[in-house]
Amino acid sequence: MSRTGMRVGTAGDADHVAQVLALAFAGDPVWGDWTFGPVTGAQRVAAGTRYWRPYVDAALKYDGIRVTGDDGAVALWVPPGVAEMDHDDETALERMLAEVVPGREDDLHEAYRRFEDSHPHGEPHWYLSLLATHPDHRGRGLGVALVQDQLDEVDAAHLPAYLESTNDVNLARYGRLGFERRGTFGLPDGPTVTTMWRPAR
Repeated sequence: MSRTGMRVGTAGDADHVAQVLALAFAGDPVWGDWTFGPVTGAQRVAAGTRYWRPYVDAALKYDGIRVTGDDGAVALWVPPGVAEMDHDDETALERMLAEVVPGREDDLHEAYRRFEDSHPHGEPHWYLSLLATHPDHRGRGLGVALVQDQLDEVDAAHLPAYLESTNDVNLARYGRLGFERRGTFGLPDGPTVTTMWRPAR
């Protein structure tokens, strides 16, 4: 039994997962302030819920969603050798950008390019794309435990893992899970993102 009662998310979880991502990232330097700018409060959460839905729908296709038993924390993991988004997902992403963040498309596409350029491609690995804890469940260690649950499976397969941290307050938490700082990159007129790698065990 896992620490969190972790399970693989299904289509029935999609709305909840997108909303948890929106709530958790509402104040994030990248996926909150930089992405949505002056949009704040409930409007930002509503926009964020729509923003994350294409990522959630994409992850459903490769069983990439992980949820704690109480639904308090969620994570999106991309397995080795799998594209995070296929053509249909990218089309949905384009439509969403035009509707949710009109006028920001160019900056976001440049951000995506920088994320992709910094992503390691030489060695098969698991990619922790997103991790979020619902604000009502913070302080209980659910997010860290949810990641560790998946890392137990990653370690059983003797594979490495990779992530990007958009908030420096999380670096120490990831460090305790075995992730090491790999590099950084900046966003257009925006904050710095830290990349992290966890060697195979």
